[in-house]
Amino acid sequence: MITLRLGTRGDIDAVLTFWLDATAEPSTTDDATGLEGLLDRSPGALILAIDGDAIVGTIIGGWDGWRGTLYRLAVAPTHRRRGIATMLVADAERQLREQGVRRMHLIAGRAGGTAAEAFWLSARYEPTDQVRFVKMLD
Repeated sequence: MITLRLGTRGDIDAVLTFWLDATAEPSTTDDATGLEGLLDRSPGALILAIDGDAIVGTIIGGWDGWRGTLYRLAVAPTHRRRGIATMLVADAERQLREQGVRRMHLIAGRAGGTAAEAFWLSARYEPTDQVRFVKMLD
């Protein structure tokens, strides 16, 4: 049975390992320092899907006061096509809606291909023509 719970500092190493195992598109902030900062600033932002004692899914739901954003949706390859991603998105959206979020935003990596695009379309997210720009502040 899959359960959802909030991630904690005690989950950081397992989450980082899970993201590697789940073939999630790597990010430069996928490290303990990045997750510690997230959990300090937004303790309820990291949601985990758990099967037994194993992490089988993650999502981060953030809000900057302007719009809600979803990050790091990942499901273990062995657990895909079971509705876990849908559960994670719904829970993140619920939490963000309770905080006052009215508009959502996300960036879907190209690594997920057409399956990722189909998932987000089924979740009623619409693609835009915007271009993403990033800059590392190191």
